[in-house]
Amino acid sequence: MGAIGPRMTRQKSLVLEIVQGTTCHPTADWVYQEARRQIPDISLGTVYRNLNALVQQGLIREMIYAGASSRYDGNVENHYHFVCENCHRVFDLFMDSPEQWVRRAEEISGHEIKGHRMEFFGRCAECRKSVNQ
Repeated sequence: MGAIGPRMTRQKSLVLEIVQGTTCHPTADWVYQEARRQIPDISLGTVYRNLNALVQQGLIREMIYAGASSRYDGNVENHYHFVCENCHRVFDLFMDSPEQWVRRAEEISGHEIKGHRMEFFGRCAECRKSVNQ
């Protein structure tokens, strides 16, 4: 670790660029396939290690769902997600944050809340269309 924090290697920089450059909320395998276009000999293990390091550094977020591979979000600003239960795609939802919920949760629990996560689940518009055809 350097004087100003963990090193930003070429591989880590590329993984960060890939995750921040898409809104598809990729899996590690997707990031690996994209990274191999620029660094053909990069290993899947290297991609996983760099994803974990970037999550620990707060530069990306990991989204964990039961029975599915983790997905990664390059947008660390507060926003919400819609997860399609049919095609498993994840969509960003930019809505006002209910700050009164955060304050109320702090009052009830006595904890200091630094962030929250809210997700919506259902069938996306594209999957709904394909069912109706």
